[in-house]
Amino acid sequence: MLSSLFFTTVASIFGLVLSQSIYGSDNATFTNPILQKYGADPWVVRNGDDYLMTYTTNDNITILRSRTLTDWNSADVKLAFKAPENTSYTFSNWAPELHYYEAFQKWYIIYTADVDPDSPSPQQDMLCDFNCPAVNHRMFVLESSGPDPWTSEFTMKAELNTYDQFAIDGTYFQYDNKLYHIYSCWYDYDSQPFIRSWPAMLCITQMSDPWTVSSPQSERLIISKPEQPWEKTPYGRTVNDRLSSNEGPQQLINPNTKQNFVIYSAARSDNRNYCLGLIELTGTNPMDINSWTKNNASCVFYENDAEQVYGVGHASFVQSPDDSQWWIVYHGMRDYLVGWSARQIRAQQFTWDEKTGWPVFPRPGIGPYPVPSGQ
Repeated sequence: MLSSLFFTTVASIFGLVLSQSIYGSDNATFTNPILQKYGADPWVVRNGDDYLMTYTTNDNITILRSRTLTDWNSADVKLAFKAPENTSYTFSNWAPELHYYEAFQKWYIIYTADVDPDSPSPQQDMLCDFNCPAVNHRMFVLESSGPDPWTSEFTMKAELNTYDQFAIDGTYFQYDNKLYHIYSCWYDYDSQPFIRSWPAMLCITQMSDPWTVSSPQSERLIISKPEQPWEKTPYGRTVNDRLSSNEGPQQLINPNTKQNFVIYSAARSDNRNYCLGLIELTGTNPMDINSWTKNNASCVFYENDAEQVYGVGHASFVQSPDDSQWWIVYHGMRDYLVGWSARQIRAQQFTWDEKTGWPVFPRPGIGPYPVPSGQ
């Protein structure tokens, strides 16, 4: 069944950033941000001649459509889904991703939502070892009515099974014709009824289709914990695990070597040291911890003080219009003291290391940069 699975992924977009571009010549350039407004958690995918982007809006799921990757200011806008009141997914609609499932000829949007506006009851909050406003966040899946994401209606398909525990930033991971769910999780409720609310880690479970988790809780696997200084907030925190996070995982496949990576965000998304980490699937079984190798040395994409770009993370990856280049689309901040509301969407080209097969990300910056090849 899954042998015919082909996922194309659309950007989790908290927001898109302005691109000041000059088109129509070989010297065309753009500057970051590529959307002149607040935006975070960008997820971009190509669909024919178009790029589609989705992002965090908090109270709905919105899709943007553009012929150019680096200018979203005049993009078409589609309201894909607005949750009704008094549901388990009414609030905090975060980090949506748009994927095409060829077996069903439909698109699926996987995203985070909450039953409350990050305000659990005092009776629930008192059970957390730290303050835990996000304790009720869960993962949900929307389904399109047909193969065209722009003309389709999207309806609620299912809540993904995360064992009634905290779950955010879920993504699909494909390997060997099998489908998996990788998301940011907390520890089991191992001392009922108390909730261990930090650190936020990366968990993986197997799926039978885009809306059904098939792994029992006993088989859920933690593939990464925020144990390095650069994964903690503030940097190098030793007091406890509060605010230590691994989140925003994304699958990235080297097109030449076929190496499978999970690029994830580390530390705290409202902080200047938010950055990207890397895990590689070096074995053949994603549900075996020995199949994963984590780069513990450092972030692979991090702040650039020289250009005043901070808090870079929650990225997605897409090719240029002519397929000759790879691009990272991410959010970052200029005024990091403002926190979350300072985030904007940015894009830059990256390459591949011929020896290791790893992605080689640039230093985040403003530009001007050449526009994507073929744009």
